[in-house]
Amino acid sequence: MSATAPTSPRRVEEVDSITIRFAGDSGDGMQVAGTQFTNVSAIMGNDIATFPDFPAEIRAPAGTLAGVSGFQVHFANTDIHTPGDSLNCLVVMNPAALKTNIKDLLPDGILIVNSDSFGANDLAKAKYANNPLEDGSLKGFRIIRVPIDTLNREAVKECNLAMRDADRCKNFFALGLVFWMFERSLDSTIKWLNAKFGKKPDILKANLDALKAGYNYGDTVEVMPVQYRVAKAKIKPGTYRKLTGNEALSMGLVAAAQMAEKTLVCASYPITPASDILHTLTEMKHFGVKTLQAEDEIAAAGMAIGASYGGALGITSTSGPGVCLKSEAVNLAVMTELPVVIIDVQRGGPSTGLPTKTEQADLLQAFFGRNGESPVAVIAPRSPSDCFDMAFEAVRIATEFMVPTFLLSDGYIANGAEPWLIPSVDQLPKITIKHPTTPNGTSNGPSHENGAGEPGKFLPYKRDEKLSRPWAIPGTPGLEHRIGGIEKQDVTGNINYEAGNHEHMVRTRAQKVANIAQTIPDLEVEGDQEGDLLVIGWGGTYGSIATAVQRARRQGRKIGQVHFRYLNPFPKNTGEVFKKFKHFLVPELNAGQLLLLLRGMYLIDAKGLNKVQGRPFLVSEIEDAIDGFFKN
Repeated sequence: MSATAPTSPRRVEEVDSITIRFAGDSGDGMQVAGTQFTNVSAIMGNDIATFPDFPAEIRAPAGTLAGVSGFQVHFANTDIHTPGDSLNCLVVMNPAALKTNIKDLLPDGILIVNSDSFGANDLAKAKYANNPLEDGSLKGFRIIRVPIDTLNREAVKECNLAMRDADRCKNFFALGLVFWMFERSLDSTIKWLNAKFGKKPDILKANLDALKAGYNYGDTVEVMPVQYRVAKAKIKPGTYRKLTGNEALSMGLVAAAQMAEKTLVCASYPITPASDILHTLTEMKHFGVKTLQAEDEIAAAGMAIGASYGGALGITSTSGPGVCLKSEAVNLAVMTELPVVIIDVQRGGPSTGLPTKTEQADLLQAFFGRNGESPVAVIAPRSPSDCFDMAFEAVRIATEFMVPTFLLSDGYIANGAEPWLIPSVDQLPKITIKHPTTPNGTSNGPSHENGAGEPGKFLPYKRDEKLSRPWAIPGTPGLEHRIGGIEKQDVTGNINYEAGNHEHMVRTRAQKVANIAQTIPDLEVEGDQEGDLLVIGWGGTYGSIATAVQRARRQGRKIGQVHFRYLNPFPKNTGEVFKKFKHFLVPELNAGQLLLLLRGMYLIDAKGLNKVQGRPFLVSEIEDAIDGFFKN
């Protein structure tokens, strides 16, 4: 079976962008279908942004509202920042998927329905009293009823699969249909199927037959008279690939390790939505990467600290609950001043909370979630592709300042995908690390004076101009020194309980973190450089804020945007930027954590726009908040 040429002329409508969502039971393969649609759209040159959404339960009861899994793709011929507010097309595999997603479909939007799945039992599971395909409740949409179960089984019958295995191919029937509707090529997905199922010929043939049957169905039935064309996006020349935030983080860590000429050691305990970082790094052993799946979060943090103590790059990845468990170990890294990177892919909390949903509520935990005065560096990427750059920065900051460094991603960024311009190796900054080889601190780099203490004795807390202490490799002759969580004497590193020394060391560790501000970019204002309103964001809110601000400026409003990628310390020009605006709006996926910090540190009368629903901001929500400022 092959995709045939059109049997009759079809009208082709050219549009700038399309937002489509695949939705079905968590066993229906919607994540696979959405990912394949994303990959093909990226190959065809569209700009893309995605939003996977799936239940926390490994397998919720089939056909129920709790078991619905969705994958949203926004593809366009222009630069886009979000996966879209509303849907142009919704593909639903059962009534539960319809009920949980129909509210997001635009009036007159395309609704593709698997009509075979709307039996009485299916409707009851989704808590429908009447069949929505027959009661007129969907009359505002362009409904395309497709008996996907029946057509798929017919398409794969030659493969002699069990009914259950045959039904697993129906996601590819639906995908083929949508490929036809939006003029997507089958080639990339066919290649992927061959690679994945090449050793299972019956399964391979079934999926290929289902994919092509769905495509041909769209080409032949009269209920689908229109195809939609989205031209290539005009983007900066170069080589691109599609990647998720977790993939980008992993690549950024490995790139930094290579530029620093260091072994990367990632010790983690599996936790949603951070687990893919460990999975991805495990596949990079050819770059000298070492990965360990620890027995718990505490052990993982200890392993990362041990790796850094031994001269490697110690990394541990987790989510909010894991950060709680790691807090004592992070404090040890603060006291010993070792360069550990802690990746927190934030999710809905507290406790187990919403494991598969996004949130930005760990900011204050990263700042203050340890006993005592325990300063760490805190940074946050703003998009999936930005995860590469900020992972690289996390390694640079941690090693240059000998300080634990938090990188705060979130579930939206981690699972979302977008095109990434692949940098050349010579574009990556060099990370220079020099370990002392003699007691007076000499190495293949600059020498350090011995300072106070016994002549010829190594001084582990003798600092450079940035207040960073030397990074001594265990086993180096003459560099024996104390290490541990008890307070150290300045310079010598001996155990010390004196009041004055403790305060001095507390303030020194804080000043060292503050000194990072001298090595990071100034805060950049997008839009108007001064004016009535400044919209302030951090992390994964960037796309929604940027889109809303651009629309407001097109209405003639004096409005700017800043987005914090560096949070502790803040960029050194932050206060000067704030002086140029009258009002401030801080959208966050929490109850107001950055807002609290900015009010306390810069004394600005900022207002919060806070959403704690496990979902990212819609552009319209931020637009409404902006409108409120200008109407009052």
